[in-house]
Amino acid sequence: MSVVVDNHLKAMMKEAAVEIVRTLRERGHQSYLVGGCVRDLLLGREPADYDVATDATPQQVMRVFARTVEVGARFGVVLVPVSLLGCHDGGQGTGERGSVQGSHPGCIEVATFRNDGIYSDGRHPDQVSFSKDPREDVQRRDFTINGLLLDPVDGGKVLDFVGGREDLRAGIVRAIGDPARRFQEDKLRLLRAIRFAARFEYEIEPRTFAAVHALAREIHQVSRERVRDELTKMLIEGRAKRAFELLDESGLLEQVLPEVARMKGVEQPPQYHPEGDVWIHTLLLLQMLPPGCSRTLAWGALLHDVGKPPTFRVAPDRIRFDGHVEIGTRLAEDICRRLHFSNRDTEQIAALVANHMRFADVGKMKESTFKRFVRLPDFAEHLELHRIDCLGSHGMLDLYEHTKKKIATLPEQEVFPAPLLNGNDLIAEGYRPGPLFHEILAAVEDAQLEGWLHDRDEAMEFVRRQYPSAS
Repeated sequence: MSVVVDNHLKAMMKEAAVEIVRTLRERGHQSYLVGGCVRDLLLGREPADYDVATDATPQQVMRVFARTVEVGARFGVVLVPVSLLGCHDGGQGTGERGSVQGSHPGCIEVATFRNDGIYSDGRHPDQVSFSKDPREDVQRRDFTINGLLLDPVDGGKVLDFVGGREDLRAGIVRAIGDPARRFQEDKLRLLRAIRFAARFEYEIEPRTFAAVHALAREIHQVSRERVRDELTKMLIEGRAKRAFELLDESGLLEQVLPEVARMKGVEQPPQYHPEGDVWIHTLLLLQMLPPGCSRTLAWGALLHDVGKPPTFRVAPDRIRFDGHVEIGTRLAEDICRRLHFSNRDTEQIAALVANHMRFADVGKMKESTFKRFVRLPDFAEHLELHRIDCLGSHGMLDLYEHTKKKIATLPEQEVFPAPLLNGNDLIAEGYRPGPLFHEILAAVEDAQLEGWLHDRDEAMEFVRRQYPSAS
């Protein structure tokens, strides 16, 4: 169902973007599709969203459409909600402030042609000058492949003032104009260069890549949330291995994820990891992440062995990583907090790191232990991480298959049974409330999960027998 909804929304977005271009044209303005949507259309891909560039000022745009939202009128940006797209009869649009993304299925960003001034903060221009010339507008954009304009009304004509079509054909990510200046303007572009090169399997033009390397230390001017979002896109777009190789080669990895950079050269016992060191092993896992996988699984795969570098030691028998799970879990939590992940995502990523070695024991787990294990939230992610962890090392999937088969034989009510007793039952039986309650109820649940107890009477008899002096 979600795929159908997504496809319908994309169709709505495209139709709305074309309608915006047509409407602005009818009002005497220049107007084109611009940026990533043009790139994707020329590559035969379905754009995720659509942007419009025009010589109409924000105030003029807001007068044309029935409802608009000012999100950056100072920079020439106005949103037009797709679901409410319509034209005024010459009156003033609502011009509401703030974002409508949370309350409407989508918006089209309409930006006025502009010439940017100085970027003091390495992210936004201090001031902008609106322009009537699309050539001037594309010169301030990031990469040639994103600097194309398309006329969807007049036969799909493409305006290319920066050589973007040739770079699309050649498979090159190239900064528009002087690479150092483009990256100084907006340091987030350092990460975007890596992401686009990985996503499309393109090469980064040498001068552009040299500028990325030279300015890598300045990525800290970008907010941690934006760094997190760019890294997450790299992980889930289907080319994570290449993205992280480029992050490493550019010097950005050491800046944004030094804990991951330290995996390089950390040897592993060859009998368990014939593939090589911790970095190589992690890259192999990233290579197996499918496009569109969950961000928590992706980050769990990236960080599952983050505790190995600080715990590496050569013992008499073999290389060991004593306590790497516990230390790795703490490091994963620290990274997630540093990058401002939500509490829910932090908990899941840390849980993936904390539990990834437990599959070694599934064949000898008690029934109660196994059932509690598979009750972990989003256990499918734990199982998938184990699968790719095995495929990225020794290649044996016997424990993975054992776990899958055993889960298939367990009815849900056996894994998540209704409690046989609660605290009120114990109080009614004469037990005094206190810390022992938790131990008693946990013991009852263990016996229930093992299949020894089936009803309340059996459970209460079990308590009387096991804890006779507690009442």
